[in-house]
Order: sequence, then structure tokens, then C-alpha cells
Amino acid sequence: MADLEKKHHGTSTSFIAEKIFEKFFLIVGLTCLLVLLLIMIFLFTEGIPILKDVSLKDFIRGTQWYPTSETPRFGILPLITASVAVTLLASLFAVPLSLAIAVYLAELAAPRVREIVKPVIEIIASIPSVIIGFFGMVVVAPFLQNYFDLDTGLNMFNAALMLAFMAVPTIASISEDAISSVPMSLKEASFALGANRWQTIFHITIPAALSGIWTAVILGISRVIGETMVVLMVAGGAAIIPNSIFDAVRPLTSNIAAEMAEAPVGGSHYHALFAIGIILFIITFAFNLIADYLSNKYKFKSN
Repeated sequence: MADLEKKHHGTSTSFIAEKIFEKFFLIVGLTCLLVLLLIMIFLFTEGIPILKDVSLKDFIRGTQWYPTSETPRFGILPLITASVAVTLLASLFAVPLSLAIAVYLAELAAPRVREIVKPVIEIIASIPSVIIGFFGMVVVAPFLQNYFDLDTGLNMFNAALMLAFMAVPTIASISEDAISSVPMSLKEASFALGANRWQTIFHITIPAALSGIWTAVILGISRVIGETMVVLMVAGGAAIIPNSIFDAVRPLTSNIAAEMAEAPVGGSHYHALFAIGIILFIITFAFNLIADYLSNKYKFKSN
């Protein structure tokens, strides 16, 4: 009887503790959602008033950004173009390299090599962005300027290289986890049917891990889009539509960082910068929706 009472008491205590933790995590989750909602409300409240001074069409499609001139002009098309161009170029560098690293670590590398290389990649992800930007200014910019005979080494190509360097650890690490989680039975079945290692990797392992790989790629690209310090330091800061990968550009994030301190609170310039923040918020939100869609679409392939 005493044993039954102790067992019942232990079960009751465990049930109460489980309920407490359940409520705690529910409160934490709702708090995060509330904070995000408040940030979104503040962002839209401060950004929408710019439409009193400029139409949405002129704001999005305008090619001139002169917020402090006698007749202010708030065209952000050069800023959007710069962000898109830098992101695409950085992705072109980062995604193939990251996937190659992930496949090597998950399928080809010896265990000892994997134990050394993967932590190093994850450590690279923790390097402060200002350090990467400083490296781009001091080392990469002079090299590009001298090697390609450019007027300046602070340009879109430099920014894309630095952003790719930042995105590689994120994409490679998450992709490696996804590839490593593919059931061994799928690979053994492929080998049993006569496929070699490379055929198994390309036709079985990677398709089965597509859910995690797509998530890794979207998260890496989202980091590239949202990065501020690197593009502020090495992109050149010119609010023009680029004609070459070696042109100086000013992405959306660097524009906010460079001008927010100069914008009078409540003025048109101030509201325009918050409106740029709305554009970034929408882009980032869209990328997260895409990541969720792709992850769910290919999830069945990993089962």
C-alpha cells in the first residue's frame, strides 16, 4: 500500500510539473508573438506616414534618393536593386560551396576530419559582422582595386563576397545535419540495387534531405538580406542602380543605418527610413513563408 501511495504521489508530482512547464512555455511563446506584433505595429505606424508626401508608386519605383535636398526625393528603386543584386550574387557564391561542404562532411569525410571541420565552420558563423566588414575594407578592397584596376574596391562584388562568407556556415551546417539524418536504410537499398556512392548521393540522399536543405538555403539568404554592418562598410554607399558587379551600391539595410541618426524624428526622412524597414520586414517574412512551404513540400521525401 505504501509503495502504491509513493508511486501515485510521484505520478501526481510529475503531472503537476509537466503542466507548469507547459504553461510556462505557452506564456513564453505568446510573449514572443506579442513582442513581434508590437514591433510590427510600431514599424508600420512610423513608416506609413511617408505616403502623405510621396505616392507608393513613386516611392517604390523612383530612381532618386535625395531626402535632404531642397525638394526631397524618396525613390528607393536603387536601394532595392542593390539589395537584390548583392543577395543574388552572394547566393551564387555561397549556396554551391555550402552544399559541397555539407555533402563532403556528411558522406565523404572521415570521422576525425568531420569532428574538426564542422566545429570550425560553426565558429566562423560566430565571427562578428564588423570584423568581416573590416577584413573586406582592409584586405579585399585594395586587392580588388589593384587586380581589376578599379576606382574603388568598395563595391557590390566585395559586399557579395563578404556576405557569402557569412552565409556559408549557416547553410553548410544545417544542410549537413539534414543530409546526415537521411535513414541509412535508403542508402543501403540504393547500394543493393547496384548504385555507386555518387549515384546514391545525388539520386537518394540529397532528394531525401531537400526539406532541410531548402530551409538552410532560405535562412542563409535571409541573413544576407538582413545584414547591415558588412554592406555599410564595403558596398560603397552609392544610391544608384548598378551597371556592373564592380559598381558601388547602397542596399536597404545600410541606407537605414547610415541615415537614421541624421533624420529628424517625425520628419519625412524619418518616416521614409521606417518605410524601408517595412519593405525589409515584408521581404524577410516572405522568405520565411517560402522556407516553411518548401520544408513541408519536400518533407515526405525524407520519410
